Amino acid sequence: MLRIVLPKGSLERATLELFSDADLAVLRRSEVDYRGAVDDRRIDEVRILRPQEIPHYVADGLFDLGITGRDWIEETGAEVVSLGELNYSKQTSSPIRVVLAVAQDAPVRSIGDLPDGARVSTEYPELTRRALEKAGVHADIRLSYGATEAKVPDIADAVVEITETGRALAAAGLRIVETLLVSRTELVANPRAASDPDKRHAMEQILTLLLGTLEARGKVLLKLNVSRSELKTVVGLLPALKAPTVSELSGEDGYAVETVVPKSEVNVLIPALKDHGATDIIELPLSKIVH
Repeated sequence: MLRIVLPKGSLERATLELFSDADLAVLRRSEVDYRGAVDDRRIDEVRILRPQEIPHYVADGLFDLGITGRDWIEETGAEVVSLGELNYSKQTSSPIRVVLAVAQDAPVRSIGDLPDGARVSTEYPELTRRALEKAGVHADIRLSYGATEAKVPDIADAVVEITETGRALAAAGLRIVETLLVSRTELVANPRAASDPDKRHAMEQILTLLLGTLEARGKVLLKLNVSRSELKTVVGLLPALKAPTVSELSGEDGYAVETVVPKSEVNVLIPALKDHGATDIIELPLSKIVH
């Protein structure tokens, strides 16, 4: 039913891991194969291509559904329907930023400080042009094919580049002046395909699986028993998505309690629960949380 295009390059590994964790594993003959398949009746075809190209391919109807970044949607101006943000990137769950950066010792403190004629190197010429025009700067925008941060100061006066943490830019001797765009990974659809009821339903089901998988990452399910007298204290220790589930134990003066908590907190939480009377504590991994 659906033809899907996934990003090649920096997002490739994280995207394929997400699909696998969502029980939508992409099967390929090799790691360099650009074609794949998913053992799911809703998905007819999977292609893996550069994220820069994906907005255009989806807008043109070559694919029904694709994953790309907001940065490339804005850069290309492609007419696609965004079904939702997927909070993951190459290394973290944080969004990337498209930033203007200059040499550490440059006098530029804001985008408007760039002098007319400044050489700006970037992989995002259209996004950069719009931002500079808005700031009233007439710059010499030069398309970069990579290693953009290495071009200051002899080849370029400034760069517009993506960053997750800013460390690579700092290591190259650059200072971030301004954030032009905060970009998250998005699931986008062809407008005509998204208007088809059957295809739209399949798209939303796939989005549910992906979002549920992302929601479960870094969380575990805790189950425990506690006496009636200690219940209030133990429940007060528990972080929860909403509120812990509390059930009375059959034939006993106590309760069974379960809740979802961040994995990062259990090393402190479990001993504290035991100290306050919780027993039979079980920690279980989660694969999906669907609201």
